[in-house]
Amino acid sequence: MRKSAEIVVIGGGVIGTSIAYYLSKRGKSVALLEREDLASGSSGACDIDIILQSKNPGIHLKLAMASARLFEDLSEELDFDIEYEKTGGMILIETKEQKSVMEDFVKKQKAIGLDVDILDIKEASKLQRGLAPHLAGSTFSPQDAHVNPIRLCLGFARAARKLGAEINLETAVIGIKTRGGRVKSVITNRGEIETDLVINAAGAFAPMIGEMVGISLPIMPRRGQIVVTEPVPKLVKGDVLCAKYITAKYNPKLSEGSTDPEDKLGVGLSLSQTKNGNLLIGGCREFAGYDKRNTHEALKTILKHATRLVPILKQVHIIRCFAGFRPYTPDGLPILGPVKGIDGFFMAAGHEGDGIALSPITGKIVSDLIVDGRTFMDVSSLSMDRFGLQ
Repeated sequence: MRKSAEIVVIGGGVIGTSIAYYLSKRGKSVALLEREDLASGSSGACDIDIILQSKNPGIHLKLAMASARLFEDLSEELDFDIEYEKTGGMILIETKEQKSVMEDFVKKQKAIGLDVDILDIKEASKLQRGLAPHLAGSTFSPQDAHVNPIRLCLGFARAARKLGAEINLETAVIGIKTRGGRVKSVITNRGEIETDLVINAAGAFAPMIGEMVGISLPIMPRRGQIVVTEPVPKLVKGDVLCAKYITAKYNPKLSEGSTDPEDKLGVGLSLSQTKNGNLLIGGCREFAGYDKRNTHEALKTILKHATRLVPILKQVHIIRCFAGFRPYTPDGLPILGPVKGIDGFFMAAGHEGDGIALSPITGKIVSDLIVDGRTFMDVSSLSMDRFGLQ
């Protein structure tokens, strides 16, 4: 392991490896530190969806659309197959009330430039077979896509290493030294690295890194649980979500005090099919601390909800399940940028369930800000300042 590096990136998921790649591409000396293995955290415990139409109209959707443009040529750029495919996707609408909300949501998204429309149930059923007849319809966007998140992470890391970055696995950060309000070094279980710039890309564990420099980060883990089925012939076209997924993602307070298991667990359909034919059925968004165990209650509720919307799923056998953390922030947006009062400490965490979709654009924005002092869009609203905690 190096004794010094121009920039130290903490976190070996898709956000950390993307940042390491884009900074190395700009000629920076980078050392990435990961306490376990690449994609061993949230990046290896999620689905395969790159969903644009689930993003709030505004900076969230603008980031996702910019990231989608980078994904188009990313396999070629990284010289590594990340299994990217533009598949399209839909958000199922179950009630008249949901339809009214989604019509307004879609209207605002279209104004920003997203190709998305509202379909009735007959139109939706032509795109995706097996839908429940009671559905009020769905949205559809041809711009949604799939990617293999583990291969994406490996692709970024491999390309960064080719450009000179050092990727240090099984390297836990145990302290950060500062002097006069400036970062001086990072202490790990394998030694100390002198550096002037640390990037906290530790996802759900970012608050622990923040504590090392005396800051409290408003990031909390939300447990997401996913069911995996046996491989089956092509059954799911693209990404299939439901309008309740949007509510669970952006309005967790709505579940407070509810006795409905779906509300309590933040359940909302997330359905896709891998290249091998396995179905991924999710999901939920629970505040359960750092407990990554699957629970019978959540899995039962997820499957009950999924089969209510897509009854054909009852014909498929389950083979396993897994859970992962989604790094939640109060406004559903990541924290990006330098932290005032600590020169050389930079944030890139809090992407909730959007880390995969936003990973390329996050790496580009961070590298632009560090190298050029500016980037192609105003991201000042993503700084720590918005929480008034500094």
